[in-house]
Amino acid sequence: MADDKLEIINPPNALKQKVGTGGPGAVDLEALERAEKVISGMTDSYLEWVAEDLIKIEKAYTLLVASNGDGKEEMKGIFQIAHDIKGQGGSFGYGLMTAIGNELCRLIEKTDVPGPGETEAIKLHIDALKLVIGGDLKGNGGKAGEKMLSGLQQICDKLVV
Repeated sequence: MADDKLEIINPPNALKQKVGTGGPGAVDLEALERAEKVISGMTDSYLEWVAEDLIKIEKAYTLLVASNGDGKEEMKGIFQIAHDIKGQGGSFGYGLMTAIGNELCRLIEKTDVPGPGETEAIKLHIDALKLVIGGDLKGNGGKAGEKMLSGLQQICDKLVV
């Protein structure tokens, strides 16, 4: 193997060729800027929407805790709300909401029947979502956000093998 020569292959940038800079189908930078302004103007609405979602997810969690069955239906309800939170957070400058929502969705997907550990982990995720909005932790939440997300990931790693 010592006699083999190393060859570096640089693939062509096919995406650059596919995205036009003018004409039909081209990216319109002005339209993109207008869309970004519209989205940034909706941040207050997002905070109202997510406040409603946090109330809904708390209610869904209460149903999970009170469930006499296997909890699968209640988990579906929590998943749907977490999925919505995950999808909206980053669009409005709350990337940590997206990251926590994603972690919660992955936990639920990997959980067949929630036991006490999974149920508590779900509650911790919901509480973390509330902290992000309550503390107005935009973006990735800085060091506090990194620690929060890391802690949630460690909990999930211990539960799901």
